[in-house]
Amino acid sequence: QEKGDKAVAHFKKAGVDAIFISADVSKVADCKRAVATAISHFGTVNALVNAAATSARGSLVETSEELFDTIFDTNVRGPFFLMQGVVAHLLEKKAPGSIVNVLSMSAHTGQSFLTPYSTSKGALMTLTKNVANAYRYNRIRCNAVLPGWMDTEGEDIVQKKWHDAPDDWLAKAEATQPMGQLVKPDQLARLISYMVSPQSGVMTGSLVDYDQSIAGASPE
Repeated sequence: QEKGDKAVAHFKKAGVDAIFISADVSKVADCKRAVATAISHFGTVNALVNAAATSARGSLVETSEELFDTIFDTNVRGPFFLMQGVVAHLLEKKAPGSIVNVLSMSAHTGQSFLTPYSTSKGALMTLTKNVANAYRYNRIRCNAVLPGWMDTEGEDIVQKKWHDAPDDWLAKAEATQPMGQLVKPDQLARLISYMVSPQSGVMTGSLVDYDQSIAGASPE
């Protein structure tokens, strides 16, 4: 709630109307409520960015049914029903719209300790392409961005919880990267802003890797 209120204050200071809706995207009822509340407040919804996700660890043989369901409910079911609500509204209004799904480079393969997470992002990749194809003649665009290793508060928690990382893990990690840094949230935000806006023109069904590693490249 605190972070949401802070974000709202930031936008309002810039003269932009904004609201914060607390929701658990793994629950379909919350997804429907979020879309309905946004439409009620703003009068319409023209764009959707699906960025909520869980990156809980688990290999093929270690993943429990409960963990699998938690990851897929958050990373696939949530975006699916948020998209359903927004697209249904756009079709009813005969209005154009734009969707950007935040995936991960792990969607290409992923590490062995991220099997259910990687699989969920692969599913969202297919959903992105499917929706883009299904609604292109309705002028509803759907694209995805696949960020690599990111420097976020959530990643700091994950590194320390799952990997027993020391406090200086970020500096050590960035020292190993080609560009000397992990992906920063503001960098990704600028790309998403472009992709979801009319500036990206007719772009739809596109998957944009945003990383320093190259999917499919052989190690030298």
